[in-house]
Amino acid sequence: MSFLTNEKLVIVGAGGMIGSNMAQSVLTLGLTPNVCLYDIYEPGLHGVANEIAQCGFPGANITWTTNPEEAFTGAKYIISSGGAPRKEGMTREDLLKGNCKIAAEFGENIKKYCPEVKFVVVIFNPADVTALTALIHSGLKPNQLTSLAALDSTRLQQALALEFGVQQDKVTGAHTYGGHGEQMAVFASQVKIDGKPLTEMNLAADRWESIKHSTVQGGSTIIKLRGRSSFQSPAHNAVKMIEAAMGGEKFTLPAGCYVNNDELGFHNVMMAMPTTIDTTGVHYELPKGTDEEMASLKASYNHLCKMREEIVSLGIIPAVAEWKKDNNNL
Repeated sequence: MSFLTNEKLVIVGAGGMIGSNMAQSVLTLGLTPNVCLYDIYEPGLHGVANEIAQCGFPGANITWTTNPEEAFTGAKYIISSGGAPRKEGMTREDLLKGNCKIAAEFGENIKKYCPEVKFVVVIFNPADVTALTALIHSGLKPNQLTSLAALDSTRLQQALALEFGVQQDKVTGAHTYGGHGEQMAVFASQVKIDGKPLTEMNLAADRWESIKHSTVQGGSTIIKLRGRSSFQSPAHNAVKMIEAAMGGEKFTLPAGCYVNNDELGFHNVMMAMPTTIDTTGVHYELPKGTDEEMASLKASYNHLCKMREEIVSLGIIPAVAEWKKDNNNL
């Protein structure tokens, strides 16, 4: 079997459902044979390692460990789903304190054991703030670390495909920006349904509001239907993100990135933007939208600033003016 690269990929939180799905996807897609599975929960991790080995992937060199030094040393790519999952009735923001502490430790492990890492994907919630925390503590450049945001856009795409009875990939430009949470900004002005602008599809205002609501509540719906938080869709999208960084097909769905932009007036946050991930990292463009859409993006940015200030107050990250002490790339 041929692989995109032979460099080491670490999957953090590999004992969980997202992590185990990622491990299988990485080897199925032939990204790298050198996959290290890391988790602090030994029985679950051991079980996943056994299952992946028992898939019998040709050429695979699967290792597993509960020791962060062993896991991170020599890593060139990392995907982390290593936070607590969301349970029914919880918002992503409810996970803030505990998961941001985990993110801070994750960033410190990168700085200590694998400062030469090429690219990192953070996918545990609230992803915008956990990724920002990890970035500050890791010392990495902003283009080297991203967060998962594509799920909101693929949920919007799905809802529009169902509304108009078309195959899902016939819906283009269905993107959400800003925060990966209840305050996301849902953009319609660039959407096309099988090549035809959504603005020409006579979509009733109440139907559009219903579609937006189902998009925002997409994660909660999965919890109600399956009794647990999403795992297949975040695992797949995260693997496609790391695949792009390894030299595979570019990833062009929205991704979380560090934004410090005078033109937008958005500073010192991680948020979903129109992005491309390739071997040079994650890069964003300015979003295009109506005045109403841009206002919703501004509201989402303000919400992210409040969350950032909350973890500053908890001592998990320093005040913005002090960030350069931890990471001189910011």
